[in-house]
Amino acid sequence: MAPLRIVTIPNGQFQENCYLLAEAGSTDAVIVDPGEEPELFLATAEREGLQIREIWLTHAHLDHVVGVADIKAATGAPIFLHPADEPLYRNLPQQGLWFGLRLSAPPPVDRQLSHGGSLTLGSTVFQVRHTPGHSAGSVCFITDGIVIGGDVLFQGSIGRTDLPGGNFERLIQSIRDELLPLPDATVVYSGHGPATTVGAERRGNPFLVEA
Repeated sequence: MAPLRIVTIPNGQFQENCYLLAEAGSTDAVIVDPGEEPELFLATAEREGLQIREIWLTHAHLDHVVGVADIKAATGAPIFLHPADEPLYRNLPQQGLWFGLRLSAPPPVDRQLSHGGSLTLGSTVFQVRHTPGHSAGSVCFITDGIVIGGDVLFQGSIGRTDLPGGNFERLIQSIRDELLPLPDATVVYSGHGPATTVGAERRGNPFLVEA
């Protein structure tokens, strides 16, 4: 397996982390959670010499999907999403109204993600883990030593559970079942804020210690 390049692109009023993933030496890339600044994502891909081949979504809250339409239009890349979040995804215009934003309906999802499935990027294989609790269809993408985790687990915190599809008990169980069994050194790239490790969160995350 070739080393993985991970380009983190904080963006928008929610400071969401969009990610470009590519193997070292390859121009083929996937984009994870294209949020509010699609022009920035496309410019970054061009600067890095990358071609976006697929769009992977950890979940469908607006700050993670509002740029999908523009990325799809520019690249033709297929869109991957767990079916439990498709109602939330299709409801993007209504999500926008909650924050005073006028948003258009997004393009249709091309491929459904499922728990235990896999996605490939060159020789790198990512396992798909369904991790509901922040939203009904939240997923994490896991490969050796790396988690692309969306809004499931943060440095010292966890995802919100007061939005549609949220459930605190389910989120804690998702983290315990799918993330905490991973090696301590596994790096978690979150949907907001800095990266962390499984070990650091197991030892010090107050939500996990208290639960």
